[in-house]
Amino acid sequence: MRFDLSGKTAIVTGAAHGFGRAISLALAEHGASVWACDVVEDEVLETKRLCAARGLSCDARTVDVTDKHAVDALVAAASAATHRVDILVNNAGGVLGQVGRPLESVSPAEWQKIFDVNVTGAFYCAQAVAPGMKTARRGRIVNISSGAGLGVSLTGIQAYASAKAAQIGLTRQLAHELGPWGITVNNIAPGFVRSNPTTERQWESYGAEGQRALVDRIALKRLGTPEDIAYGVLFFASEQAGWITGQVLSIDGGK
Repeated sequence: MRFDLSGKTAIVTGAAHGFGRAISLALAEHGASVWACDVVEDEVLETKRLCAARGLSCDARTVDVTDKHAVDALVAAASAATHRVDILVNNAGGVLGQVGRPLESVSPAEWQKIFDVNVTGAFYCAQAVAPGMKTARRGRIVNISSGAGLGVSLTGIQAYASAKAAQIGLTRQLAHELGPWGITVNNIAPGFVRSNPTTERQWESYGAEGQRALVDRIALKRLGTPEDIAYGVLFFASEQAGWITGQVLSIDGGK
């Protein structure tokens, strides 16, 4: 199956490394004009450089997805340059350096920060691209959640599990709201992947025995890669997925 995204414009949030970088490269390799954004300027510029080294189209912007004005400005710039945004990948999120702690020791600010970047940011981005997609009567929105949103989080962080579950709920709701305009909204729930500094620290914290136990719980007996997640995004972004919406695809090696 060949995915042709020629002439499409894609925005990828959280594109500084890991899933976001792999998704940006994959979309660009299949013809899309990618606008990669993140709060980490030097690393999102590296994503742009890696695309350029392969002769691929990628613009990089420093954007905080919890800032509605910044999100609106990004979408306006991408739309002005390429006429419309065809694909939105809401990948920004994570645990923001937090670790699992007892419920009673979590502050309101710590809870809210994780919820804002994982859920509110996805809402703002979808809200910003919706008018253009409605006018075009087509569009693809792909949200990146986590297996934590379908079960429990390995991190033990209450806000992270809650936010990822909420993002899945947002996916299903928007699928029904935007479906009449030919806009699909789907979700990918990755399993554990060593994809960024946070997941590297998490992996190291398990020790050799914990690492073996984690892999043994996976049907395919191996960890995935950021590219495994990017392949799922390519499918949801493609014409071939035109009658699929409101779905959650677990890419986790089998549980």
